[in-house]
Amino acid sequence: MKLKDKVAVITGAARGIGSAIAKRFAAEGASVVIHYAMRKTEAERTLATIEAGRGKAFIFQADITMASGVEKLFAATKERFGRLDILVNDAGLDDFMPLEQVTEQHFHSHYNVNVLGVIPVVKEAVKYIDKKQGCILNIGSLSSTHPFQGDLVYGGSKAATDAITASLALELGPSGIRVNSINPGMVKTEGLGELTFITQEIRDGIAAITPLRRLGEPEDIAAAAVLFCSDDARWITGQCIRVSGGLI
Repeated sequence: MKLKDKVAVITGAARGIGSAIAKRFAAEGASVVIHYAMRKTEAERTLATIEAGRGKAFIFQADITMASGVEKLFAATKERFGRLDILVNDAGLDDFMPLEQVTEQHFHSHYNVNVLGVIPVVKEAVKYIDKKQGCILNIGSLSSTHPFQGDLVYGGSKAATDAITASLALELGPSGIRVNSINPGMVKTEGLGELTFITQEIRDGIAAITPLRRLGEPEDIAAAAVLFCSDDARWITGQCIRVSGGLI
């Protein structure tokens, strides 16, 4: 029970990596806030799984690009669980697009969620988070340092997340709050399945050049998240860690 008695807010936790993290955190003893923007059915499904395992959790809908939504998210967390120890910033967009198809709307939609969606959430979270052993974990991407064709907007937004992680670690470290980022390689999520241009041939090719010879599972990222949010990582901050089966 590496997270026993901890309280964690996980943004974008309705499905995929965020859902896997929420389930694993609950299994490790944490009380979990499952944030979602639009996918209520999936959020309820994640909640049901946690409650079936006798875990503690609740779901909360909010637009994390708006200050009012963020404020309500953490106020609800305080009201329900009385404290905050861990924030996981998982909410994000990952729609790949070649240069000639990139529009202002495509750019702003990604940066509003992947970049702006991190800053106000952290800003509000530090008002509540345990100042002696608080933890903030950003979910980045291998694309920030190992870009794929067509991910210039997505990869750029995740490179910004790397910089935000490093800067926040410097600023919040003296308060006792650690800030790290997990940067996954290609992970088999529902979102990946919706990217029609990522064909099975492309997936097989990426698996073939990955040293561990497979794509990631959401549970692989969840296991790493437990490590970095537990006391086992108490001397680790400011790091962007690739969790990619060895692909660099």
